[in-house]
Amino acid sequence: MAQWTSAVGAAQLARLLNSQQERPAGPGTRRPPAYRALADGVRLLVLEGRVPVAARLPAERELALALSVSRTTVAAAYEALRAEGFLESRRGAGSWTAVPAGNPLPARGLEPLPPEALGSLIDLGCAALPAPEPWLTRAVQGALEELPPYARTHGDYPAGVPALRQTLAERYTARGIPTMPEQIMVTTGAMGAIDAICHLFGGRGERIAVESPLYANVLQLMREAGARLVPVAMAEGFAGWDMDRWRQVLREAAPRLAYVVADFHNPTGALVGEDQRRQLVDAARSAGTVVIVDETMSELHLDEGLELPRPVCAFDPAGSTVVTVGSASKAFWAGMRIGWVRAAPEVIRSLVAARAYADLGTPVLEQLAVNWLLSTGGWEQAVEMRRDQARENRDALVAALRRELPGWEFDVPNGGLTLWVRTGGLSGSRLAEVGERVGVRVPSGPRFGVDGAFEGYVRLPFTVSGAVADEAVARLAAAARLVETGAHGGTDTPRTFVA
Repeated sequence: MAQWTSAVGAAQLARLLNSQQERPAGPGTRRPPAYRALADGVRLLVLEGRVPVAARLPAERELALALSVSRTTVAAAYEALRAEGFLESRRGAGSWTAVPAGNPLPARGLEPLPPEALGSLIDLGCAALPAPEPWLTRAVQGALEELPPYARTHGDYPAGVPALRQTLAERYTARGIPTMPEQIMVTTGAMGAIDAICHLFGGRGERIAVESPLYANVLQLMREAGARLVPVAMAEGFAGWDMDRWRQVLREAAPRLAYVVADFHNPTGALVGEDQRRQLVDAARSAGTVVIVDETMSELHLDEGLELPRPVCAFDPAGSTVVTVGSASKAFWAGMRIGWVRAAPEVIRSLVAARAYADLGTPVLEQLAVNWLLSTGGWEQAVEMRRDQARENRDALVAALRRELPGWEFDVPNGGLTLWVRTGGLSGSRLAEVGERVGVRVPSGPRFGVDGAFEGYVRLPFTVSGAVADEAVARLAAAARLVETGAHGGTDTPRTFVA
């Protein structure tokens, strides 16, 4: 097994180092030696996820040339990084980025707390909203009316209830992607769909290229499936995909699968442009990589006049390169565990055949409820309610953060349910730990990275509004003060992560 999963060229690393904002030095502060500044710059790129963990770095001579410094300076910087645990090397194999063994690495995804366990705790760990009533009740009532014919059968529909498969196919066709019911499989939520695809295409030990950062629960699902994750850093400022990096990873790592969220990415909220979508499909097709495209957030556009790009599957309508995943859980309600896959008919047949060894099928009543919503126009009205709620929550959260934590940085997304926040140099892991003590639960940035990146971030979902949003951010600000002053009485985890 190779020690590294991707590579960073000398010119690329030089460009990333030069893009770092130089922090002003205080009165009387001496500039660090050149090797120390270089080591600190690389370390910060790793911790912020702009250079992936396990990425091969350029040889000393190549980087020295690109940076116009001496080879001795690069050699000393690499040695400092090795001593601090941020670089590993092997004779004949080169050097690759790492994180120190003692770095706090959240090992699992984001488990929602049961409502009865919350008490006075404000839970910002789960990006989900209450059901949009009265549409949930109406959908269940409509499903009950449609149930009798199905109740007279065995009730097992491994590919999904035919009526829902037909409705979903028609919706894709209406979006400009001709689709047959044979291209649809209904699953138990989006996670059930992703799990089935990963087991079909990405056996244990297979490489899967993933955006960095990415939704924590999907990362954990892939880890437990035995995948070798290849992180691909997003473009500067998390503004979509860095296509040069994607082409490089697809060409050099040859991953069997790639997983992306093009519409209101979780956690950053980014909306990827149409040209990048087309380029990714072309590059994946050339590399023989199957791309899983997660559309669970695609309908949660929040701002008026936003021009939405065509779906990624529009550039592979046959579904042989792009396998699309959708779900009712984000756009409608997390308790409605209905997801679906759109792919080539032969892919769907393989997924259905493999399902006999998994869950056999998805609950019929919930499928009928979703079909009722989609067939009657209730879905559009419920989703519009969801957009209004998410927009109100987003604006309340943003206002509270700007008031209480003006030093924290973020871009306000045009859609989705999450805000990706840079914490002014404070440790996201420590903020999450101390936050629970003061009554607010937030997930730290490293949960969304591969092997410890994004220590300086937290993810905040649009799940509370008004006075509750104000109180949540006030508690988060209290946690930040405790972390900054070291007055929390916690473990030895560093409270800051920057040099």
